[in-house]
Amino acid sequence: MRLNYKTFALGAASVAQAANSWIVPGAAWMSTSNTKIDAHGGMVYKQGNTFYWVGQSASHNEQPYMYTSTNLLDWTPASNPKNSIQYMWRPKVAKPNGNWWIYGQVDRNVQAMKATTIDASYALSGGKVTLPPSGYTYSDTGMFRDDADQTWYLLTSADHNTVQVNRINADGTVGDRVNYLAKGAYEAPGILKANGIYYLVVSGKTGWRSNPNQVFWTDKLVGGSWNGPVGIAPEAEKTYNSQNTFELTVVGSKKTTYIYMGDSWDSKGGPDSNYVWLPIGVDTSGKKLTLEYHAQWKIDVTTGEVQVPSLKRRYEAEHAALEGRAAIARCEHCVSSRGVHQLNGDGLVKFKNVTGLGGLQWVQFHYRVLPSSSAEAWVSVNEGHAVNISTLNHRAGFHDVVPIQLDLNEGSENTVTFGTSGGEDVVLDGIEVVED
Repeated sequence: MRLNYKTFALGAASVAQAANSWIVPGAAWMSTSNTKIDAHGGMVYKQGNTFYWVGQSASHNEQPYMYTSTNLLDWTPASNPKNSIQYMWRPKVAKPNGNWWIYGQVDRNVQAMKATTIDASYALSGGKVTLPPSGYTYSDTGMFRDDADQTWYLLTSADHNTVQVNRINADGTVGDRVNYLAKGAYEAPGILKANGIYYLVVSGKTGWRSNPNQVFWTDKLVGGSWNGPVGIAPEAEKTYNSQNTFELTVVGSKKTTYIYMGDSWDSKGGPDSNYVWLPIGVDTSGKKLTLEYHAQWKIDVTTGEVQVPSLKRRYEAEHAALEGRAAIARCEHCVSSRGVHQLNGDGLVKFKNVTGLGGLQWVQFHYRVLPSSSAEAWVSVNEGHAVNISTLNHRAGFHDVVPIQLDLNEGSENTVTFGTSGGEDVVLDGIEVVED
């Protein structure tokens, strides 16, 4: 079978979408209603045993949407939308008093909404407010609650390249500015507090294009000075193709885990945008945060422990059937020091006798594209239609391990075919079928 772009395009809709057995950075994340989760620029708040994820719906004119979960994997749409307001950017939830509040950016000003319960319909509360103390308009909204005194703080990135921290008053109004950062063109602010240190995570201002997000720190939120910046991930990774939106703290019985919530935007910030969630490592002595990259991971919300796949069946590319110009050559980064090269548009790799459990199953593709944005990879199962891996995971071509979910037959009667289009060089190391 010779695969070409036309064949690929015809079958793009037939490959299964991502399920929720794992958090997969960059992958399409589906709700329990089998709809794509659409809550960008948002945050997660835990009330009782339930996590609430609120964000802007790119497919519904940026209305605030909400989802609920008990395990941070399976998300159920709440009664949506939370309000008929449109074009509310980066909505965040808070509870400064007996009511629940959502704050977001509307027309570059703060708009508040209020409800009696967290998942109720929210009503507008007052008009749009320019931020004190100097009447600034702004772009991105963040939210932080200090566990020291249960005070809520609204974070904003103002037009004059100043990230502001404003106290939210007991009546829900936006209060005085208590701190600010004026060390560059930053946006998308979020705060994480660990061991008495406040870490401010911000993104550069590059539109929908990802950039190396930065971290500043202070030991005094109100009136303290910010130190930094330090990168939160390797600079070349550009925050793993994402932009910060919120830092979630999960306090478990065995450990406290901090989670970076990022948006992996498409070129217009539209419905094709995905998410990058990753655990955050905290270096207390060095005052640094580091994203701990896992191609697949999940968290036990009871213990706070992070888990990764422990059982995988590996198939080396050099042992697969090759077609076209595909050729085996030395590969420094490959597991066996050998990989399949010359896949740029005229070569196929067929992994035969792949063992499946029957049904949807995660398969990790280990390959590298040079340069990273120059080629697209495609995959088909059992000689069926093929799909562009990039439509299933935004990390495709930008990281060495890309998990996608495929429909495999039970037993070893499966053939997985891998090919590419474009690029100067694509090197395939192998695939690993996740079995746990």
